[in-house]
Amino acid sequence: MPQLEVDGASLTYDDEGPRDGQGVPLAFVHGWTANRHRWDHQVAHFAEARRVVRLDLRGHGESSGAGAGSIDALAKDVLALLEHLEIERFVIIGHSMGGMIAQTITLAHPERVERMVLVNSIGKMAYNRGRVWLMAASRLVPFKLFVAANTRRAFAPGYPRDEVRGHIRAADTPREVVMTLYGAMRAFDVLDRVTEIRTPTLMVHGYHDIQLPLAEMLRMAKAYPDAVIRVLDAGHQLPVEKPAELTGALAHFITGRG
Repeated sequence: MPQLEVDGASLTYDDEGPRDGQGVPLAFVHGWTANRHRWDHQVAHFAEARRVVRLDLRGHGESSGAGAGSIDALAKDVLALLEHLEIERFVIIGHSMGGMIAQTITLAHPERVERMVLVNSIGKMAYNRGRVWLMAASRLVPFKLFVAANTRRAFAPGYPRDEVRGHIRAADTPREVVMTLYGAMRAFDVLDRVTEIRTPTLMVHGYHDIQLPLAEMLRMAKAYPDAVIRVLDAGHQLPVEKPAELTGALAHFITGRG
């Protein structure tokens, strides 16, 4: 896999699809503790007709480097990759923390973002009793138990247990990266600025998401001047829980029909 050296990290990325494809390139950004393969279904679909880029954020997947101290720093990594690939204008699609990165990039460079998609993402970290308990437990229990508990919470009730266990076994983001980026997400807050975003935006959320609750997304959506909202019967992990439905929603929006 190709890699790009950026500020002490080696970022692994994929650059697929025809360079002269239909429309501007798509840039997919995964969430906290995930990796670029969270988007496998979506990339396989879109790369048939247009250029698609995705990366492992620093410290995740096959990318090296310690966890960034802020969402701004992760946004700079994504922009560095796009500049390396000579991609000036793009559609950005971010899941969870990746949506925070997408909003950061869109606020800083609105002229470069043709459309934005936020999947299970919000403009400010939401707190509830479950999350407070889980993060407190992270300091008291073995890290693997914390990862397992956090992963289970990410899926809707009834999602196949074997598949959840598979995601738990595959989790390999180092503790330092996980906890550093949790701090970065806690500090993230653009709610007062989203009215500045004039970029056409799609917000897709899982009805059963308890990681970043639907109510928080709807609270943010009220401030967006130009947003389309889709709610699917899933939890926090829409790209893998409802891959075909998510891909369909993206395709409808990206082509300008919604």
